[in-house]
Amino acid sequence: VQLQASGGGLVQAGGSLRLSCADSGRTFSSYRMGWFRQAPGKEREFVAGFSRSGGSTSYADSVKGRFTISRDNAKNTVSLQMNSLKPEDTAVYYCAGRSPVDGEYFYWGQGTLVTVSS
Repeated sequence: VQLQASGGGLVQAGGSLRLSCADSGRTFSSYRMGWFRQAPGKEREFVAGFSRSGGSTSYADSVKGRFTISRDNAKNTVSLQMNSLKPEDTAVYYCAGRSPVDGEYFYWGQGTLVTVSS
Protein backbone atom coordinates (compact mmCIF):
# COMPACT_ATOMS: atom_id res chain seq x y z
CA VAL A 1 0.00 0.00 0.00
CA GLN A 2 1.30 3.44 -0.82
CA LEU A 3 -0.68 6.63 -0.60
CA GLN A 4 1.33 9.51 -1.95
CA ALA A 5 0.16 13.06 -1.44
CA SER A 6 1.49 15.87 -3.60
CA GLY A 7 0.82 19.48 -4.42
CA GLY A 8 1.85 21.22 -1.23
CA GLY A 9 3.87 24.40 -1.13
CA LEU A 10 4.06 27.96 0.06
CA VAL A 11 1.16 30.27 -0.64
CA GLN A 12 0.02 33.64 0.63
CA ALA A 13 -3.12 33.98 2.68
CA GLY A 14 -6.14 34.08 0.43
CA GLY A 15 -4.47 31.92 -2.18
CA SER A 16 -5.24 28.43 -3.42
CA LEU A 17 -3.57 25.08 -3.68
CA ARG A 18 -4.68 21.73 -5.01
CA LEU A 19 -3.48 18.54 -3.37
CA SER A 20 -3.62 15.16 -5.02
CA CYS A 21 -3.31 11.62 -3.70
CA ALA A 22 -2.69 8.45 -5.62
CA ASP A 23 -2.85 4.92 -4.33
CA SER A 24 -0.11 3.20 -6.25
CA GLY A 25 -1.07 -0.15 -4.83
CA ARG A 26 -4.73 0.29 -5.69
CA THR A 27 -5.65 -0.92 -2.23
CA PHE A 28 -8.24 1.76 -1.57
CA SER A 29 -11.13 2.69 -3.77
CA SER A 30 -11.09 6.42 -4.31
CA TYR A 31 -14.12 6.99 -2.09
CA ARG A 32 -12.29 5.31 0.77
CA MET A 33 -9.55 7.92 0.77
CA GLY A 34 -9.67 11.12 2.71
CA TRP A 35 -7.52 13.97 3.97
CA PHE A 36 -6.07 14.74 7.37
CA ARG A 37 -3.63 17.37 8.51
CA GLN A 38 -1.26 17.97 11.37
CA ALA A 39 -0.09 21.42 12.31
CA PRO A 40 3.09 21.96 14.35
CA GLY A 41 2.48 21.10 17.97
CA LYS A 42 -1.04 19.86 17.32
CA GLU A 43 -2.73 16.53 16.90
CA ARG A 44 -3.66 15.18 13.53
CA GLU A 45 -7.17 16.16 12.52
CA PHE A 46 -9.68 15.13 9.90
CA VAL A 47 -10.07 17.57 7.00
CA ALA A 48 -12.28 16.00 4.35
CA GLY A 49 -13.58 12.67 3.17
CA PHE A 50 -16.43 10.75 1.62
CA SER A 51 -19.26 8.86 3.23
CA ARG A 52 -18.89 5.10 3.46
CA SER A 53 -21.07 4.72 0.40
CA GLY A 54 -19.15 7.42 -1.41
CA GLY A 55 -22.34 9.31 -2.09
CA SER A 56 -21.57 12.37 -0.03
CA THR A 57 -18.69 14.35 1.38
CA SER A 58 -17.83 15.60 4.83
CA TYR A 59 -15.57 18.39 6.01
CA ALA A 60 -14.11 19.74 9.18
CA ASP A 61 -15.97 22.87 10.23
CA SER A 62 -12.79 24.89 9.89
CA VAL A 63 -12.57 24.23 6.14
CA LYS A 64 -16.21 24.10 5.07
CA GLY A 65 -16.91 26.39 2.16
CA ARG A 66 -13.22 26.74 1.35
CA PHE A 67 -12.00 23.21 0.65
CA THR A 68 -13.46 20.72 -1.80
CA ILE A 69 -12.64 17.03 -1.99
CA SER A 70 -13.09 15.19 -5.26
CA ARG A 71 -12.15 11.87 -6.74
CA ASP A 72 -11.30 10.29 -10.06
CA ASN A 73 -12.49 6.71 -9.97
CA ALA A 74 -10.73 5.76 -13.19
CA LYS A 75 -7.37 6.97 -11.92
CA ASN A 76 -8.10 6.02 -8.31
CA THR A 77 -7.03 9.41 -7.10
CA VAL A 78 -8.41 11.92 -4.65
CA SER A 79 -7.86 15.66 -4.73
CA LEU A 80 -8.33 18.48 -2.28
CA GLN A 81 -8.92 21.94 -3.70
CA MET A 82 -8.08 24.50 -1.07
CA ASN A 83 -9.22 28.07 -1.57
CA SER A 84 -9.10 31.16 0.60
CA LEU A 85 -6.23 29.69 2.54
CA LYS A 86 -5.46 31.02 5.98
CA PRO A 87 -2.24 30.90 8.02
CA GLU A 88 -3.96 28.46 10.36
CA ASP A 89 -4.25 26.01 7.46
CA THR A 90 -0.49 25.57 7.63
CA ALA A 91 0.15 21.88 8.26
CA VAL A 92 1.38 18.65 6.80
CA TYR A 93 -1.52 17.19 4.85
CA TYR A 94 -1.92 13.45 4.68
CA CYS A 95 -3.95 11.23 2.45
CA ALA A 96 -5.57 8.41 4.38
CA GLY A 97 -7.35 5.16 3.64
CA ARG A 98 -10.30 3.73 5.50
CA SER A 99 -11.39 0.21 6.18
CA PRO A 100 -14.30 -1.22 4.19
CA VAL A 101 -15.29 -3.17 7.29
CA ASP A 102 -15.74 -0.53 9.97
CA GLY A 103 -15.14 2.64 7.98
CA GLU A 104 -12.34 3.77 10.22
CA TYR A 105 -9.23 5.38 8.77
CA PHE A 106 -6.29 3.17 9.48
CA TYR A 107 -3.59 4.03 6.95
CA TRP A 108 -1.84 7.30 6.38
CA GLY A 109 0.57 7.90 3.56
CA GLN A 110 3.41 10.35 3.33
CA GLY A 111 2.28 13.91 3.75
CA THR A 112 2.81 17.09 1.85
CA LEU A 113 3.58 20.38 3.56
CA VAL A 114 1.30 23.36 3.07
CA THR A 115 2.55 26.68 4.36
CA VAL A 116 0.30 29.73 4.28
CA SER A 117 2.00 33.03 4.92
CA SER A 118 0.18 36.06 6.29
